[in-house]
Amino acid sequence: MTIMTAFQQKITELLPQIELNLEESLAKHTSFRIGGPAEVMAFPKTGAELSEILKTSALLDCKPVILGAGTNILAPDAGVRGLVICLRNLQETLERLDDSHIRVSAGVSMARCATFAANLGLSGLEFAHGIPGSVGGGVYMNAGAYGGEICQVCTEVEVMDLSGNRRVLTGEEMDFSYRHSRLEGTGDIVLSVTFALTKKPSEEIHEVMQDLMTRRRSSQPLDLPSAGSAFKRPVGGYAAALIDQTGLKGYRVGSAAVSQKHAGFVVNLGGATSEDVKQLLRDVSQKVFDATGISLEPEIRIW
Repeated sequence: MTIMTAFQQKITELLPQIELNLEESLAKHTSFRIGGPAEVMAFPKTGAELSEILKTSALLDCKPVILGAGTNILAPDAGVRGLVICLRNLQETLERLDDSHIRVSAGVSMARCATFAANLGLSGLEFAHGIPGSVGGGVYMNAGAYGGEICQVCTEVEVMDLSGNRRVLTGEEMDFSYRHSRLEGTGDIVLSVTFALTKKPSEEIHEVMQDLMTRRRSSQPLDLPSAGSAFKRPVGGYAAALIDQTGLKGYRVGSAAVSQKHAGFVVNLGGATSEDVKQLLRDVSQKVFDATGISLEPEIRIW
């Protein structure tokens, strides 16, 4: 029989109705397939459960780590002590509010959200169809692709603070910028998002989405575990082009490698560790800087 830690004992006693997994592998919950165990991982199904978990966490003086779909995360090999809250099972809601607005809960995938809008004949989320991850994560980092960004269509965000209180922020209050929102500083958790879209024939929207998906499949290493674009777009160039020009396609550290297919991606060839990836990111950044004078900043969220 496994002996529980003092923290595991306390939180399971205080949250008997919540789904809690002990020593849960983070590698199972991240697209990189990297990461050690979370001491406790909670899976709230409703906003009320999430609030209860956050209030209990505060009571235990534990700041939780929030995990969405895990598509932009590099989790540590040693795992995480304390509490990880996984939002994957949070109830899914997709609803049309009026002729041009939809509201979507944070756990809905970006792909499903884009398809829902397209089926309603609402345009503006085509770029999001191929972005892995959830709506909540997309809003948190102002995700974007092919010229589109969340900030262009987001009008309201319902959030919950770490004390379990809800409030609604406007798109302006979200302080969006390139791959950034105000949530990075506040720790607030996205519950739902309202998007303002424009009417367009569904067939045309689906055609654009299909074209973008074809381009994505042909240019990106979707067959290997990764966390999407490894570096943010620097001033004065594109990360992938700079890495390619520096001759780093295929560069490896352990089982982590710069993709041969797309130099902007770092992939797990099988058994890569967090330390492999971090060293690779450092090496690539240094080599590109030495060759070009341009600094690359990771887009991957390194826990």
